[in-house]
Amino acid sequence: MAGEAPLLQADVTINAPVAKVWALVSDLDNMPKWSPQCRVMKALGAVKVGAKTVNVNRRGVLFWPTTSTITALDAQKKLSFRVNTNNTEWTYDLEPAGTGTKLTVSRHAEAVKPISSTLINRFMGGVPNFEVELVEGMKTSLSRIKAAAEGA
Repeated sequence: MAGEAPLLQADVTINAPVAKVWALVSDLDNMPKWSPQCRVMKALGAVKVGAKTVNVNRRGVLFWPTTSTITALDAQKKLSFRVNTNNTEWTYDLEPAGTGTKLTVSRHAEAVKPISSTLINRFMGGVPNFEVELVEGMKTSLSRIKAAAEGA
């Protein structure tokens, strides 16, 4: 596992119906609007399990391309994709919460590739610092999705 936390996670309750939140989360073209690190996420073909995406991420002056594979797509419940470069799995889980929606984003790193840790340690200040930054990014993403869903 090369030192990564196996699970990073954040959640928020949104005052909007699940269908509205799902429409925002499942449109992968929106990912750069939510994520402070993602600059591009484009599906190659229809968004379905097994579909590939091409992505560009940015942190300060560093840019890096990745690809991912959609691993779960359960309408109004769950969207997951595995970043092929490092084997991390990102998941958005939606569940009804009263008249709103609880949205949880998580990153699973149980099978991360060792090269990923090496690059993070060398160029991004080390795995622990980068993981703190990722959780802050998750919180930022969730607040942006919340604002969009609630019409703010």
